[in-house]
Amino acid sequence: MNNHDPISLTTVSAGFVQDWLDALSSRCTPDTMASLLERAGLQTGPMAATRRVTLEEIARLYQLAAPETGDEMMGLWSRPIRPRALQHLVTVQREASSLVSALYRFSTFWNLLLDDFRLELRNGHQDVALTLIPCSPDIQPQRFGHMLILKLAHGLLSWLGGEETAVKAVHFAFARPEFAADYAVVFPCPVEFDARHTSILFDPRLFNRPITRSSDEASIFLERAPIDWIFTSSRAHTNSLRVRAFLYGATWQSCQLPDAARALKMTPRTLNRRLREEGTSFQDIKDALRRDIAIRALQHGTDSIEQIAFDTGFSAPANFHRAFRKWTSRTPGSYRL
Repeated sequence: MNNHDPISLTTVSAGFVQDWLDALSSRCTPDTMASLLERAGLQTGPMAATRRVTLEEIARLYQLAAPETGDEMMGLWSRPIRPRALQHLVTVQREASSLVSALYRFSTFWNLLLDDFRLELRNGHQDVALTLIPCSPDIQPQRFGHMLILKLAHGLLSWLGGEETAVKAVHFAFARPEFAADYAVVFPCPVEFDARHTSILFDPRLFNRPITRSSDEASIFLERAPIDWIFTSSRAHTNSLRVRAFLYGATWQSCQLPDAARALKMTPRTLNRRLREEGTSFQDIKDALRRDIAIRALQHGTDSIEQIAFDTGFSAPANFHRAFRKWTSRTPGSYRL
């Protein structure tokens, strides 16, 4: 990932990936699991549950775990997804005549492989919807698995069309988790919980782009997986990530809400309202950016904690320590690699 991209800096809570780690542990021995986490850079032990996880660490764990477990979905579904399945999926997608056809092929592909859910595609005048339907009323949704398969559909459509495919909405068939804010990093749209079924909705008017991807581009896409299909450039579609991108490219320490509103060509009142609708605020976004810049500096830099405190806009190291503990429930020193 690009270290100068505000999206690559983003972190998510440990709870966001815990369902995945639980599923992954069912596909390997405890020693293998410990080795995978260590090589991916993920901490283990009592403090791990309160740690922020970087997008780079998620991508690295996927790239290590998928081949070593022999399951490209790493325990997230009842049946293992054997190696090269995603390569075949990308090949099938590239041969589609349109993005709607590609989404149909996506659904039929997974319906051949999944035992616990089936994918249903609805192509209507108002929206194109891809929905996960449980094969039995007793089957409970796997939160990370549901997120991942919807994001794979979105990421593939965006890659096939050569630009980010806008999403109208995402619905999840599970209760709103404590880490609900983390879904804004992944999905460029409103996210709802407690829905009857998990689904992703697109605007059919945006499906008229041609598919022109080459076999060489497909190879690069697969080599980089899951970076290009989970962490697409969704900052273009949500106000919170647009603000984050603006702050990262500006002198963010001194930027205020009116500065961001002017850059986004709206009034401060409008921007404030839209951020509230996304469940955040200008100050929350600014604090999250400071937190993530500090975490990257602690993990990958050589500056002292005192210098990082000053670089992230704190007048004294003690103020930085207090803020960092409020953000992460951890000390800055515990994030040193």
